[in-house]
Amino acid sequence: MTYIIIGHYGSGKTNFACNLALKLSQEGSTAIADLDIVNPYFRTADQSEILEAAGVKLVVSKFFTSTLDIPSLTFDLGSAAAEYDNLIIDVGGDDEGAKTLGRYREALSDKPVTVLYVVNFRRYLSKTASDAAEILREIEAASGFRADVIVNNTNLAEETTAETIKDSEKECQKLSKLTGIKEIITVIPEMIDYSSDNRFTVKIIVKKPWN
Repeated sequence: MTYIIIGHYGSGKTNFACNLALKLSQEGSTAIADLDIVNPYFRTADQSEILEAAGVKLVVSKFFTSTLDIPSLTFDLGSAAAEYDNLIIDVGGDDEGAKTLGRYREALSDKPVTVLYVVNFRRYLSKTASDAAEILREIEAASGFRADVIVNNTNLAEETTAETIKDSEKECQKLSKLTGIKEIITVIPEMIDYSSDNRFTVKIIVKKPWN
């Protein structure tokens, strides 16, 4: 299965993608492709040590180990999707990042794909369901892929509490109705005690560069 992770800038896509990779690596061969060439600070490739220790294969630009910081599309996602039981694609933020994904639409056209839309209702431009729905429409138009799952990743970094997550659930349900996407995953940092039927517990792997 190929899992495509999309969302707004700063929504927590990469941290979710890394945690998903770690979980899936326990069930079968897993690779993660870093398509986030838009934002140079939050890259899946920067988490290579913890991912490779878990047996997760990184599919990254050939320039990753160099000192160059330039956009480069040197991936063969079709082959990676066929080679591994699970392929996770971490896409750059918003419609600009999704344009990169659109270049691989044909290569993935005959592969089973699940698209997960990560949303953080505490981010400035995605505080409401209508805002989040508009961002999603732009991403879908740019990439040519439709979202299948809403990933409620509402958080305030280290200040996240159970109440933070609880407050977001109503807005997430509104987003579900606006988009017609029924499947919802609720992301819960491992240090927070919060009960949810669709809970996905995560470690905080990706941190702000100034932390």
